Amino acid sequence: MTVTGADGELTLDEQPEAIVSLSASATEMLFAIGAGNQVEAVDDNSNFPPEAPITDLSAFTPNAEAIAEYAPDLVVLSNDQNGIVDALDALAVPTLLLEAAETIDDTYEQLETLGDATGHAEEADEVVADVQDRIDAAVESVGSDAEGMSVYHELDPSYFSAGSSTFIGSVYALFGLENIADEAAAAAGGYPQLSAEYIVSEQPDLIVLADTLCCAQTAETVAQRPAFDTVPAVQEGRVLEASDDIASRWGPRIADFAESVAETLQG
Repeated sequence: MTVTGADGELTLDEQPEAIVSLSASATEMLFAIGAGNQVEAVDDNSNFPPEAPITDLSAFTPNAEAIAEYAPDLVVLSNDQNGIVDALDALAVPTLLLEAAETIDDTYEQLETLGDATGHAEEADEVVADVQDRIDAAVESVGSDAEGMSVYHELDPSYFSAGSSTFIGSVYALFGLENIADEAAAAAGGYPQLSAEYIVSEQPDLIVLADTLCCAQTAETVAQRPAFDTVPAVQEGRVLEASDDIASRWGPRIADFAESVAETLQG
């Protein structure tokens, strides 16, 4: 089987049986498509699903020798930190680089690529279809009710946000939401730092907190911020306390996220 990643074509002569995943999103994908029993080790951020064989391997400071100790016949990565791809190539370790998705279609493509690479093409197609159906149903359940509504996506309490050009921003676009970060996003690679005053002045109808795990932010803490009690999202109970992990990964749980956005919009 020949598959293509950001590091070029990779030909696998046999179904891999000792996969190392250095990408939390790829780990979730591998288990979702039924390749979990082929996964030998995952990095220290791959905390889902619970049965993933988490190790102290780092995706941010990867070490080729440490990875090679697991005798992998496939390593899946989301970035080429420290030239890790070349380092693994020098050790004759097959690598598949699947970079961060920019759109939901990228998620579907990566699921299918991993399905081909691991011998689970049919299961991958089923996962893609399920995620598509769930997202479509979530968007349809809101319908025109979200027309003209705006969203503020919070990455941390210092007001870093995500615009429509980002992966998570593309989800809000499906609902027809106006993203208050868009005016500043272009100059910040899609992830601008806003101010409290600006957020309040934009009066977002939906606030999504992607800093509940890292920073203990809740609807209650938001309501306690100066002037945030004047924001429609706070007044009308449309503050979504999202999991940082789900909101930052491009795996199949993006369907869970879309459903929670729909539920919050509907009150």
